[in-house]
Amino acid sequence: MRHLCAAFSAALFLFLGLSTASAQDVTLTSQDGSVEISGTLLGFDGEFYRVQTVYGELTVDGTGVNCEGPACPSLVNFVAEVSISGAATMGDVLMPALIEAFALRNGYKVARLTSDLSQFEYQLFNPDNDALLARFQFHATNSDEGFADLLADEADIAMSLREIREPEARLGYDAGLGDMTGSNRSRVLALDGMVAVVSPGNPVRALSPLQLAQVFAGQIDNWAKLGGPNAPIALNLMVASSGMAQAVEDQLMKPVGRVAADSVLRHDRNISLVSSVMRDPFAIGIASYAETGNTQPLALTGDCGFSMAASRRTIKTEDYPLTAPMFLYFPARRLPKIAREFLAYTRSPSAQIVIRRAGFVDQSPEEVAINLQGARFANAIAASGADVPLEELQRMVARLATMKRLTTSFRFQAGSTRLDAQSRSNVQQLARSLEAGSYDARKLVFVGFSDGDGPASGNRKIALKRAETVRQAVKDAAETANFDHLSLEVEAFGEAMPMACDDSAWGRQVNRRVEVWVR
Repeated sequence: MRHLCAAFSAALFLFLGLSTASAQDVTLTSQDGSVEISGTLLGFDGEFYRVQTVYGELTVDGTGVNCEGPACPSLVNFVAEVSISGAATMGDVLMPALIEAFALRNGYKVARLTSDLSQFEYQLFNPDNDALLARFQFHATNSDEGFADLLADEADIAMSLREIREPEARLGYDAGLGDMTGSNRSRVLALDGMVAVVSPGNPVRALSPLQLAQVFAGQIDNWAKLGGPNAPIALNLMVASSGMAQAVEDQLMKPVGRVAADSVLRHDRNISLVSSVMRDPFAIGIASYAETGNTQPLALTGDCGFSMAASRRTIKTEDYPLTAPMFLYFPARRLPKIAREFLAYTRSPSAQIVIRRAGFVDQSPEEVAINLQGARFANAIAASGADVPLEELQRMVARLATMKRLTTSFRFQAGSTRLDAQSRSNVQQLARSLEAGSYDARKLVFVGFSDGDGPASGNRKIALKRAETVRQAVKDAAETANFDHLSLEVEAFGEAMPMACDDSAWGRQVNRRVEVWVR
């Protein structure tokens, strides 16, 4: 008798002597015929069966059983079915580009079947005999729909421009999908940014985050109040159910107690929003960084004079405050093998190139020489004073002058010791690089920075503690790395190098960070 998987073996004794007389979709019989399990087939991934029984849902290794019944899948001509639902920003361009690249890398033939704007299917074929291997079925709408389909077991993967919310996570747990807030239930696929855009003819080039929130709340309703023409401001946002609109609500409006005005014109596609702004010289919208078209993006500024524009580098480092990680969420069940291979591919270096070419921001760490960071060090000099004396700036320059900054940065959730979503993904990315030996024989320094709220000495201690927390998180994640081959150190300079003005919650959040410098 062949050995069954551990989960199956642990459950077998419960079913000894059970009758299979009742009409069920499938009956799974052990190889020696002594044990049978009857139930409704929930899924088959090419290796494991998922069966709903009177004892609950079981996952059974297909190599240890024979399947009988009308619902039994073909083991010879198995076709993997993968349903993907959610944000159109991801589904329209990014995911198709990755699937096509994945197929090309593995030598599969690929075909696309389109039903309408929001529903389409990718089919992968064996190049030797044209046998169908997999169907990737897409429902590209918005983040709310993606989570709803996932919770209703109508999707295997949800695409979202925001993190799952607490009520959704509770529903998922109750539905048997596991802890959807856990690190193994989601991953950041790529990065995007929320960018305020206007018509190219509009003279306004920068707004503070507070001004932007006041504009979309309807409290600033004329361009003349912002240094523009004497004309009413026309507001444009994505539909309220989209992840982009919800990210705007969470990151821009809620921190200052504002809500979007009723006069906002809503769009179901980013391209529609951008086109609307282009046609109206007095319009403003918040668009995806990956698709701003020919509009004029606005920089974010503050009363202290610091200004930050959205770019691939500032979004990757989270120096730009309105970043939007792009998430994939999956339930606590095995996906078909080809789907797991695709998800593994999305983290590969070649996939990061595809992400960049699709217009989004990849997560590959880049090394930035100190001579390319003049604006940052100029800000440090401008902000120096009694709390940050010249000696501290000199110490910082001496420590970092021979090193390069990685674009991999870490920030914590507001009022929490937990890393934010992008930073949790960065922990995994950096850990995998350490395991692969990418930094062998090199020194990595985790450098903590803080905002300027409070005594400088206390801020430096807090920054050092955050740097130690991040270093430990990376070490814990890099289970197979050989730390004898590299050096991981910590340092802190507190409020010595601000990235934004401390006069707002957004600025303080940007300034509280842990950077990684490498030599």
